[in-house]
Amino acid sequence: MANTFDVAVIGAGPGGYIAAIRAAQLGFKVACIDDGARADGKPAPGGTCTNVGCIPSKALLQSSEHFEMAQSHFAEHGIGLKDLSIDVPKMIARKAKIVQQTNEGILYLFKKNKITFFHGRASFDGKNENGWQLNVSPTSGKDVETLTATHVIIATGSSPRALPEAAFDNKRILDNEGALALTETPKRLGVVGAGVIGLEMGSVWRRLGAEVTLLEALPEFLGVADVAVAKEAAKLFKAQGLTIHTGVKITAVKNSAKEVAVEYTDAAGATQKASFDKLIVSIGRVPNTKGLNAEAVGLTLDERGFIAVDDHCRTNLPNVWAVGDVVRGPMLAHKAEEEGVAVAERLAGQKPHVDFNTVPYVIYTSPEIAWVGKTEQQLKAAGVAYRAGSVPFMANGRARALGDTRGFVKWLADAATDRVLGLHIIGPMASELVMEGVTAMEFGASSEDIARICHAHPTLTETVKEAALALDGRALNF
Repeated sequence: MANTFDVAVIGAGPGGYIAAIRAAQLGFKVACIDDGARADGKPAPGGTCTNVGCIPSKALLQSSEHFEMAQSHFAEHGIGLKDLSIDVPKMIARKAKIVQQTNEGILYLFKKNKITFFHGRASFDGKNENGWQLNVSPTSGKDVETLTATHVIIATGSSPRALPEAAFDNKRILDNEGALALTETPKRLGVVGAGVIGLEMGSVWRRLGAEVTLLEALPEFLGVADVAVAKEAAKLFKAQGLTIHTGVKITAVKNSAKEVAVEYTDAAGATQKASFDKLIVSIGRVPNTKGLNAEAVGLTLDERGFIAVDDHCRTNLPNVWAVGDVVRGPMLAHKAEEEGVAVAERLAGQKPHVDFNTVPYVIYTSPEIAWVGKTEQQLKAAGVAYRAGSVPFMANGRARALGDTRGFVKWLADAATDRVLGLHIIGPMASELVMEGVTAMEFGASSEDIARICHAHPTLTETVKEAALALDGRALNF
């Protein structure tokens, strides 16, 4: 039958489209269903990451960083510029082109791997002798299609959480999509939530001239990061002009035609008021399960609305799996990809694994922040004896040549066995350098292993080696 498949994947974000491709590589007949659409109505696979998250945000971060470099740092290289300006609509158009290229690339991969793509929204419609029945409501408004699949992989992702008192309108109160679509720089920008999205979007518009204020509910800034990294980041971001308030509780938000007025209590319990031209709300995300018809087939959700799965991403329903933001674990595109691959391989009888402890975290600010493994505060809380080694980028010749010596590299290793427990970086290209820590941890390496590896000179990676040497008090260049 034309609409009968071995595997149907609901969602074409990082977890979904990668699961579909891997399953097809393994010989399964695969369908992938996704309702993402561009302004012209054409399919926009790639999920939040491609369309309104990872990819477009990095495009704007790169553009705004170029502008700030030209404005503030080219002179020290002997480069003089006159009448510097920023064309925000052109910057946004470049971002949109990158997104479209990525959409089209995913559709090409579907075609290359003989995956049948359905542009629409899928929901469960029961089970028959051939497998699970899914109804697909086409985005184009055509008649509902029905398909049957032996296995179903749910990869429907997540959506931004709104403040209870302030719904998103993406005119003044913005989610991540609205923050990426501004066509002019707001004079006063408020950001509720100083996590990854808040810091990255705040950085983009601060570089382009906005007065940016971040309001964070948690008492500590970047509490998920290593405490030394968080302290350094707070110092550097404040020096750049970001205003950061922690321990904030939003008590009222009034959205008018001219501004957004925010009332909150500060860390000391005092009432404060602030007005903004735009307000970005980035306080977390909620799993997308609405519309799956989960209750009709008995799909179990946990107390927070995530699809309940075991360690292998199996749901309570036979042959139904779930990956990515819609299940437990970090809401990261690369985690979703790894889970998607693992599920596809399990269907083929293989024995893959996904280790959450070696999933890297990255914040693409300037300087970048990246880490993998345990933080010092986590090791202390767990009573684990450890040693730490840290070296600043100021001691690195390549960093000095680049003109960016901010930050440091820090290794954590078991005090008894020397096995690497974590790597924490704030500084240039931290997103790339952190992979040395991921690799080390996956292979059970010791800090001595890193210290004994020859690193090219002059490179930023030498700081990674120096920090490993510093664990034993024998750094050579610091």
